[in-house]
Amino acid sequence: MNLPADPMILLSFVNMKLRDSYSSLDALCDDLEVEKESLIRSLDAIDYHYDSASNRFV
Repeated sequence: MNLPADPMILLSFVNMKLRDSYSSLDALCDDLEVEKESLIRSLDAIDYHYDSASNRFV
């Protein structure tokens, strides 16, 4: 799947998917066939980090 290129739109998209459809970041990445580390790096660049307790990037 092609994810949004804009980091803020990507953040919104990923957090929405995590909230509505996936129990974990691993599940999202597996289902959407997205490289987890690449996604983490993209959102880390705008100072957002995955919080497994809340299952979202904060």
